[in-house]
Amino acid sequence: METDRRQGPQPPSARGPLSAAVRDHLRGTGPLPRPEAAADAPAYGDDLQLALYQCYELHYRGFAGVDPEREWDPGLLRFRAALEERFLAALRAGTRVHETVEDAVAELLVEPADATGVSHFLRDKGELWHLREYAAQRSLYHLKEADPHAWVLPRLWGRPKAAMAAVEFDEFGGGRPDRVHALLFADLMADLGLDTTYGRYLDAASAETLTIVNMMSLFGLHRSLRGALVGHFAAVEITSSPGSRRLAEAMRRTGAGPAAEHFYDEHVEADAVHEQIVRHEVIAGLLEQEPHLAPDVIFGIDATGHVEDLLAARLLTEWRAGRSSLRVPLGEEAEPAHVS
Repeated sequence: METDRRQGPQPPSARGPLSAAVRDHLRGTGPLPRPEAAADAPAYGDDLQLALYQCYELHYRGFAGVDPEREWDPGLLRFRAALEERFLAALRAGTRVHETVEDAVAELLVEPADATGVSHFLRDKGELWHLREYAAQRSLYHLKEADPHAWVLPRLWGRPKAAMAAVEFDEFGGGRPDRVHALLFADLMADLGLDTTYGRYLDAASAETLTIVNMMSLFGLHRSLRGALVGHFAAVEITSSPGSRRLAEAMRRTGAGPAAEHFYDEHVEADAVHEQIVRHEVIAGLLEQEPHLAPDVIFGIDATGHVEDLLAARLLTEWRAGRSSLRVPLGEEAEPAHVS
């Protein structure tokens, strides 16, 4: 059945008291906890990350049955700030940062010869069920690909703004609706027999996946973190092309389908160009204007590596043991309730 892509997903199932309270508050059926409750929650745990994800989703497509005015609910914003404080403190404490921007970027440009990441596993050993799980996890971002990064545009000016806008223009299809990357990913999902409904796999996605998407929203929605958003975006674009090449090979080897292959083939070419623009125009232009943001750019680059490593560890541990990486294995999750 054709689904209206503008329709927000259903509020997710709770994963603990914080996420339950946010969900019930969005529905108008319960109060929020005191902000202090966030301080005791595991920063990378399911409960805090899902609570934060729900807060952020109000700035994207929202949830079915939730009043759009909840986006600026003062009580919810106060509680979100407490969740963010806990999350950001953990990111800063857990991220090993480089001394300089040049050092951070240089490490991204060189892959270790013995690298054994997720894309290597999928290229060499991945089966269709691995690829389907990977796509389901990544759909939380890719069905809104480049949206979190668009928040930074009003916080930039001149050279870095023009360059960032050029990259975003490509991500949004370069003026052609059929080439919007989020839609290309939906086609990939269809090839893999997955439901392309926005937010469909939120209940199934791991805390590590939520953490990655939440970090993008955190950086994008705060002007004070604009340097970190630029660093994050650079890390994504610089490492995307070789990883996408391996994922395209995995799709071909397993016979995933032409749209599945095309999504990653497109990123091999596009992100090789984007990498140059981001390095030489966005980062260099930003630091020429605001050199004091260099530590934030470094943090954004290195924090991206940190959270991606958390997801890679989750995926590879489960897959190598022959287990699903999802909270709810594909085929066992509840059918989505469509709201007209």
